[in-house]
Amino acid sequence: MKRALITGVTGQDGSYLSEFLINKGYKVFALRRRTSTPIYVNVESFKERLNWIDGDLTDLASLIRAVQISEPDEVYNLAAQSFVGTSWSQPLATGEITGIGVTNMLEAIRLIKPDARFYQASTSEMFGKVAEVPQKETTPFYPRSPYSAAKLYGHWMTVNYRESFDMFACSGILFNHESPRRGLEFVTRKITDTVARIKLGLADELRLGNLDSRRDWGFAGDYVKAMWLMLQQDHADDYVISTGETHTVREFVETAFSYVALNWKKYVVQDERFMRPAEVDLLLGDCSKAENKLHWKKSVGFTSLVHMMVDHDLERHQANVEDRRMVL
Repeated sequence: MKRALITGVTGQDGSYLSEFLINKGYKVFALRRRTSTPIYVNVESFKERLNWIDGDLTDLASLIRAVQISEPDEVYNLAAQSFVGTSWSQPLATGEITGIGVTNMLEAIRLIKPDARFYQASTSEMFGKVAEVPQKETTPFYPRSPYSAAKLYGHWMTVNYRESFDMFACSGILFNHESPRRGLEFVTRKITDTVARIKLGLADELRLGNLDSRRDWGFAGDYVKAMWLMLQQDHADDYVISTGETHTVREFVETAFSYVALNWKKYVVQDERFMRPAEVDLLLGDCSKAENKLHWKKSVGFTSLVHMMVDHDLERHQANVEDRRMVL
């Protein structure tokens, strides 16, 4: 039985990955940051099948202990302060968690289990002010937020540990990937959640920032398979994971509203508060390396992804409405 240690298990990617590995017969250890009210909604159905270890990316001693306990064959570092907007208001915390935290984990592995295979969750946001379209593994980086700058630090530290200590360390440069498990603070889930509430009469408007930003959106459940495939190769390397399609925020909005037979123009309000200080206008990935070497392909298209998320939020809010009616 292979053993895997995952950080960020309760997030979108961590929940899909842990579920995927459990189904493959792994013994999965989940690093849990101590909070007064842990949130397990994404892993509730299989929470008892996870082996929980308390720890924090900012605390090297706790990571050393986690590696000692789990003795992992594979380590997936998915934890981060991953909301771009928050990174502007908390740049130091973002740097410590999202950047330095990667080095802490790499050090813990190097000291305790140097033969463990390591996956670092990098991001297409590192391309920022893009130098070419589409973006691939050799495209120069130009981060445009504290979040993407911190991610870039973690990315290059992963490369350095691979080259300096001969560790099997990979980075997945993942373009935007969404699902019903995405946090409500992210624009895609904010859209589908609000669309559902408007359809059910629970809200009357959706406030957004830049509608012209273009993103390469895929399904998170597909992308975690690529993470696993990277660690099954003979040699460690970095890979872009994307769909090869780009859509504007406006297209996402229109697709979500039209699915419930509503005209988005009647409900969407652009709000300056949601504009980024430095915008990333266009992200479009070239995942041909992953397709050729990992034999990875997406299974969910853009429209199906949006519909999946709207369906989930409609069902969730409808259930809440019915519960309230029963109480009354």
